[in-house]
Parts: sequence; structure tokens; C-alpha cells
Amino acid sequence: MSETIETPTTHFLAAHGIAYTMHDYDYVSDPGKIGLHAAAGIGIDNEKVFKTLMVEIDKKQVVCAVIPVHQKMNLKKVAALFGGKNARMLGAEKAEALTGFQVGGISPFGSRTQVPVVFEQSVLKLDLMYINGGGRGLVVGLAPADALRCVNGQTADLTVDPAA
Repeated sequence: MSETIETPTTHFLAAHGIAYTMHDYDYVSDPGKIGLHAAAGIGIDNEKVFKTLMVEIDKKQVVCAVIPVHQKMNLKKVAALFGGKNARMLGAEKAEALTGFQVGGISPFGSRTQVPVVFEQSVLKLDLMYINGGGRGLVVGLAPADALRCVNGQTADLTVDPAA
């Protein structure tokens, strides 16, 4: 665990007076499993570790969806939440240009361009959540209420139902 690593995320959190802890791990580029590797790397249960997904709605609006690493996003739910019909993952190149972060290191905090942020509602049941810290192999731990407040975030049901 290191408190001395500085990223746009840590600068953003500090500027908003948000208490956080920084955790580093050996980053593994394994599409679809980066978050699972992060959870294992920092020794935290999957339910408490969140991934940041950049989503484009109706080819017009980009939003940041934050869901537990072991779950899949329901794109129809995300589209409906923002009054759209279709949603798709934003391509890596566009996501990196928009956020200023590398894929695998995208954080909702300190992004180059602020977009609406929505968190899976299960985050409200937690005392602490862990999410990308603004670089590959970096995770910040913070209170969900602080995470929501500093990005004007909202919560909603964003994931595929387990029975689906």
C-alpha cells in the first residue's frame, strides 16, 4: 500500500477533501478480468471492488458506469436511465482521449472531461469501496458517500440480473 503515488485521481480527491487509501497491485491486461485481478491483487472481496466503464448512449452522450468487478453491465438499463434507447461501450481510443487515462486505469475521479457518473446501487450497502486510482495497477479505497458526492454521482440498478 502506498500513499505517495500521485495521479489525477489522487489530486482530484485531495482537492475535494476526500479521505482515501491507495493500493497498488501487479496489473494484468486480461480484457474483461482486469477488475477481478485488481480485487485479488489487493486482497479485497469482489463485491467491494468496482470497475469503471465508459458508455455511449444513442451515439450522443457519454456516461461513466461504475459496477462491481464480478458483475456484467446491463446496457439497456444504462441507456434507459439516461433517456436513451441504445448504449454501447465506448471504444478504447475514445475513452482514453476523453478521460486522459489508459484503459485499465480509468477512474471516475480526475477525468480530463467530466461526464455523468452512475454507480451500481449495491455500493450503498458498503462502508468502503475500492475503484481504479487513475493508473494501471492502482486502486483507491474510499467511502461510497464521498465517491458519490465528489462527482455528483447517482445510483441505480446497472447490472445483469444473476438469473439472466
